[in-house]
Amino acid sequence: MDPLKPADARPMGREGVAQSSTSAAPVVPSPVPVTPAAPSRDVSALIRELGLTEDHAAEPTALVTPGDLHRAAQMLKDHGFMLMDCVGIDYSTYTEARPKRFAVLHNIYHPRDHRRLFLRVWLDDGETLPSLYPVWRAANYLEREVYDLLGVTFTGHPDLRKVLTPDDLEGHPLRKDFPLGETPTLFREGRHLDPAAFRAGLTGRDAGLTGYRGELRRGRGDDRLPPVMPEGGPK
Repeated sequence: MDPLKPADARPMGREGVAQSSTSAAPVVPSPVPVTPAAPSRDVSALIRELGLTEDHAAEPTALVTPGDLHRAAQMLKDHGFMLMDCVGIDYSTYTEARPKRFAVLHNIYHPRDHRRLFLRVWLDDGETLPSLYPVWRAANYLEREVYDLLGVTFTGHPDLRKVLTPDDLEGHPLRKDFPLGETPTLFREGRHLDPAAFRAGLTGRDAGLTGYRGELRRGRGDDRLPPVMPEGGPK
C-alpha cells in the first residue's frame, strides 16, 4: 500500500473523474407495450340512446313500432351500422303467447367494432311496414323476399314484387296456414310414409307414426316417456 496515497482515493478516469470499481450504472427497464382493450360489443347503451325497449331474446334485440322504425334505422346508419338481413316469422301456431301474429326482424351490424343489434317489429295480419330502402339499399331484395314468402307489405319500396316463387302461385309459403302439397313416399317392402302422419308427432296434435304426441316439446308431460320404436322401424 502506497503510504503517500490516501486510503479513500478512487481511480481516476480519462476525464479525471473519480470512478468506483464496485458501483454499476442503473438498469432502466424497457417499457412494456400496452395492448389496447377490445371494444365492447354490448349494445345496451345504444338501445337506450335510440329510445327503444330491449327485448328478451338470445341475441341483443330491441322492440320497434312500425312508425318508429325509419327513425331508429337512420340513427343506426349515422352510427356506422349496416343492414345485413331481414326475415319474417309467423307465430300463429307458436306454443307461447305473442303480441301479434307476425314479427319482422332486421339484422343490423357494425363492420368495424362488430356490434350487432336486431330490430323486432310486431305486426298483425294485413298491417304494413315502412321500407328501409331509403336508409339502406340492401333492403331491396331482403324486403321482397319477406313480402313473397310471408305476405308483409313494405310501403315506400321502389319495386315490391315476388323474388322467389312463381307469379301465379297464390299465397305465401312461410305462413303457417299455407297448404303443403305433398306426395306419400314409397319405401322398400311396399311401405309408404304419409307426410301428414309423419308430421303429426312433431306438432303434438295426435299420435302420428310413433304414438308420441310431443308433450315434452310443448312443455308438458314430463312424467311420460315416448314409446320404444319397434325393431326395424314402424310397421
